[in-house]
Amino acid sequence: MQVIQVQHLSKKYQIYQRPWDKLREMLHMGEKLHREFWALQDVSFTVETGRTLGIIGQNGSGKSTLLQVLAGIMRQTRGDCIVRGKVSALLELGSGFNPEFTGRENVIMNGAILGFDTREMHRRLEAIARFAEIGSFLDQPVKIYSSGMFMRLAFAVAVNVDPDILLVDEALAVGDLIFQHRCMHRMNELRQSGKTIVFVTHDLGAVARFCDRAILLDQGRLLEDSTPDKVVQKYRALVFERESRYGFQDGAVETVGSAAIDRAGAGVPVVQGIPNIDHRFGNGDAAIIGIELLDETGRPTREVFGGQHLVIRISAEFKRRVDRPILGFTLRDRLGIEISACNTSYSGRLLPPACEGQIYTTDFRFPMPHLGPGSYSVSPAAACGDTLKHDMCDWIDNAVVFEIKTEDLVYGIMKMDVDVLNYATRG
Repeated sequence: MQVIQVQHLSKKYQIYQRPWDKLREMLHMGEKLHREFWALQDVSFTVETGRTLGIIGQNGSGKSTLLQVLAGIMRQTRGDCIVRGKVSALLELGSGFNPEFTGRENVIMNGAILGFDTREMHRRLEAIARFAEIGSFLDQPVKIYSSGMFMRLAFAVAVNVDPDILLVDEALAVGDLIFQHRCMHRMNELRQSGKTIVFVTHDLGAVARFCDRAILLDQGRLLEDSTPDKVVQKYRALVFERESRYGFQDGAVETVGSAAIDRAGAGVPVVQGIPNIDHRFGNGDAAIIGIELLDETGRPTREVFGGQHLVIRISAEFKRRVDRPILGFTLRDRLGIEISACNTSYSGRLLPPACEGQIYTTDFRFPMPHLGPGSYSVSPAAACGDTLKHDMCDWIDNAVVFEIKTEDLVYGIMKMDVDVLNYATRG
């Protein structure tokens, strides 16, 4: 069942240069003293019961405006927005709280807004107080709360009023690490109990790890609606493209390592062919022409084991002179979560300047970590600059996809090398 239906949704704001221009415009009929700003333009999507939708985009893309429309605290200018079920929203710091009331009074008041009587909210108050952990401040006016205390209480209320739909803005970023973990654990519990969650964040890892689906907003328009990994890839490409418009700015000169070519001449290994291209972007100064995952014998492989010695071989051709070339890769799991990464700059094995037509090949040799069984991918890249500041010349998402097999049980993401000692004391 679709609990959220958004069709051709648009939201317009009227922007006035001076505060009194709105009054002047009202008194002088026909005189236009404002400019129009469309925060959302023709946005359409649906969310089904029990699903978690992530919304990402750069600042000013319309994410918070969309959540406010879904919450019913703002009306759209055009289009339809249908939300079925009881909605609990955590939209901005302290929203819905009266600063003069105590935390306890605000909890009761928020419950009344959601349709709970005072007796029911008193019954839930113990769980809310235990989750928020603000102690005696619960009976103090919220105007003296820190931002973290505000968020603790607001989130505790939002997740303890049995919502059908939970709307969460970037507000969780103000909490401390312990509280962030507690919030994510609670949200996972809500997911498992069949609640619907709409989640706005800049944390791309959380989108990949937590959401069933994601949408990308840009300047009020919906650019992508797909699986989290696809949407995150599109967002990264968009950010790289916009950063490149500002031009490359040199960072501090690296002092680690020196330019080195380990092999030269006819025997240089060059790999041709890219097994898979999900998405590709860059400024075109260089192009990845080949990538391969090799086993200990130098043969291509798509099935590996933890501890096995492997080589990721990447070849790139430079289309014009690049003074500080970089080759590297990123290792991801099937959800698109980044496990690790390496490049020639970060490792201190700097490449010499590349002239037009130059082909560089780099071998990255490593023992595969004891990761959990499943599908993983390697995304290669060629860039210009250093580790901290660089222009992306070519990036290919998920160029090599492979399976990790395991002979041992692996809990979580990976198996650690742990030395275990047992002690016993007689009672």
